Amino acid sequence: MIQRRTAVALLASPLLLTGCGGGAEATERRTPAHGPDPAPTPDTSTRPAPGGIPGLGPRRSAAIPGRCEQAVVVTGRGRESPLCTVVLHQRTDTGWRSGPAWPAHNALHGWSARHRAGDLRSPLGVYTLSDAGGLLPDPGSKLPYHRSGGFRSPGTGFEGEPLEGSFDYVVAIDYNRRPGTSPLDWTRPLGPGRGGGVWLHVDHGGPTHGCVSVAKAHMKELLRTLDPGRHPVVVMGDADWLAH
Repeated sequence: MIQRRTAVALLASPLLLTGCGGGAEATERRTPAHGPDPAPTPDTSTRPAPGGIPGLGPRRSAAIPGRCEQAVVVTGRGRESPLCTVVLHQRTDTGWRSGPAWPAHNALHGWSARHRAGDLRSPLGVYTLSDAGGLLPDPGSKLPYHRSGGFRSPGTGFEGEPLEGSFDYVVAIDYNRRPGTSPLDWTRPLGPGRGGGVWLHVDHGGPTHGCVSVAKAHMKELLRTLDPGRHPVVVMGDADWLAH
């Protein structure tokens, strides 16, 4: 049974890793696994309310659930770029309060609105954040934390950088996965062809297969701040897409 706070994830299959393109081995050079295409965003001509999230246009703002009080916004430098910034925004009585901007990486080939496994692009969309985990002990996560040796990440990335430590801390993005399970869970509700294992994780200094990566200190801060009672989401895409 998986506990609500800290649990050891045990896999029934020989797969050691499922995140950020992981399959039988954790390496950025293997075929990636990603989630389903993002749900359609409702069209609207309304303007964001005062105190809205900077950089988000009316359509993207409308896609954030009304009960959401924490939004991790991932802003890509361009549709084909693997570089992005991550900002945690928290809702207050007077609007959204923005945290610092953290440098980050996304997928090697940028972003896609019709994301498929193997395209080396990160999925555009708004997704809930329900579960966390990692190779290291729980640093004080408010999300359920699943510790496991399955988070080891051997190998090298696209630029020859070592991947070791990339999955010391992760937050699963609810993209073709079953919320309430370990990030290592292999269940893909839409089928393996639609991918899965898209995470926020520790940056290794280069592009990912589809995940978003930030420095270890920033991952620890996210884990200690994201609160399931505040219904956190991630809003992710290139700057032009986010602005609509």
